[in-house]
Amino acid sequence: MKIDILTIFPKMFEGPLTCSLLAKAADKKILNISCTDIRSFTKDKHNKVDDRPFGGGPGMVMKPEPVYEALKSAGVKKRNNLYKNPFKKPLVIYMSPQGKTLKTGIVKKLAKYEHLVLLCGHYEGIDERIIEWVDEEISIGDYVLTGGEIPAMVLIDSVARMLPGVVQDKLSVQQDSFYNGFLDYPHYTRPAEFKKMKVPEVLLSGNHSDIEKWRKEQALERTKKRRPDLLK
Repeated sequence: MKIDILTIFPKMFEGPLTCSLLAKAADKKILNISCTDIRSFTKDKHNKVDDRPFGGGPGMVMKPEPVYEALKSAGVKKRNNLYKNPFKKPLVIYMSPQGKTLKTGIVKKLAKYEHLVLLCGHYEGIDERIIEWVDEEISIGDYVLTGGEIPAMVLIDSVARMLPGVVQDKLSVQQDSFYNGFLDYPHYTRPAEFKKMKVPEVLLSGNHSDIEKWRKEQALERTKKRRPDLLK
């Protein structure tokens, strides 16, 4: 999968993209991630990417021209019908608090695309006319951050886990919280006793059928207690 990140702060991605599973996925050629600085498409000497909003009001708005040129540099075209296979087109995602909340179902769908283009806004957001080139607006929660960079990192990490070969054990992903609509079951490791707290006997029994039953029961009980909304 190819991922283009369009941002005015490309250095923010240097740490997250060079560590852990994302770095390994890049080494394996499963992920090809690149950052494009939107400022590089400005034409004034101050590399100005924002301006005051028409109609007045607080804050600044990202100008359409440099954002449009950055989108073009990532291969984005306005006409979606140029692609017979929709999963081959560059899918433009604007990280916005006004978008759909990122959930496992959306993550699974995004993992099917060959090319994602993540647009990171700032200030009061981007000029509304740029939305003509946006396919999805996605939020990571009902709160506002200083920009779209951290949400983009969250999206990349969640999508990467769904790609074959990124997580070594495929079952690890399939048994994660939310994958099948439930929270995950409790996990234990050695030692079998820690500060007088013991691991449940069923996990030490070696009976895989009983262990599987216990885990399903625990996942259901935990979901009922912590996230009953998921059961609806």
